[in-house]
Amino acid sequence: MVAAPLFMGVVWLGGWSFKAMMIAIAIIIQWEMAGMFNEGGTRPSRPFMYAIGLWVMLIPYVPNAYLAGLALFLLLILSEIVRGPDRSYSSLVHTIFCGLYAPLGIMTLLLLRDRIFPEEPVAGFVITASVVMMVWGNDVFAYFTGKNFGKHLLAPKISPKKTWEGFAGGFVGALAGVAFVFALAKPEFISFVLMIPAVILVSVFGPVGDLAASKLKRMYDTKDSSNILPGHGGFFDRFDALLLAAPAVFFYLEILRISGII
Repeated sequence: MVAAPLFMGVVWLGGWSFKAMMIAIAIIIQWEMAGMFNEGGTRPSRPFMYAIGLWVMLIPYVPNAYLAGLALFLLLILSEIVRGPDRSYSSLVHTIFCGLYAPLGIMTLLLLRDRIFPEEPVAGFVITASVVMMVWGNDVFAYFTGKNFGKHLLAPKISPKKTWEGFAGGFVGALAGVAFVFALAKPEFISFVLMIPAVILVSVFGPVGDLAASKLKRMYDTKDSSNILPGHGGFFDRFDALLLAAPAVFFYLEILRISGII
């Protein structure tokens, strides 16, 4: 209740205020993921992990970013070879995974804010706020629907409390979230009907992101990604659904933009 208005306020400001906040969140998530992997006996290379993440998030804003990516790749492989045979290739894989997972999700959220409707002053805010509210609505409705009506387990080996009834209720919550934003903003640059597929994408990939995070935590016997947010775990716990929902919605809207529908 305290963080949500602050978060949405920075989304409204946009620009480098929003970019700086999201980049900071991505770095914290990387730190939390690396901590889980460390507990499991695999140590990602933190300098390369953070460097890859920054590179990914700044690709849309840095000219010739592919050159920096190529240099990072060469240096990472060279570093792994120089460290000798005691350095497991699983560390290399985890370094790349930590470098890409959260930053890719955050990059698409930045692109939703900046690139889908660059000619519309408030369009980026409306689209980004819609995605965030869909994720929040999906999560809230899924929780209460599952708690009150859930009988059929969705993925008992990964998250034993999630049910198919809660999964279905999440669709209603995502629809309510985007309807709330559209009722307030009344946007003319995209119709509500065109956002219905986005509701479906968020309602599928949001829970998948949640389950992916749960599977990682279960693999490494961790309840929360960290305790940086008292009572809520870590930033990975709070943004796990958004990290896959944002890329799915961006992909859909970008296809609409390229095809000239919007």
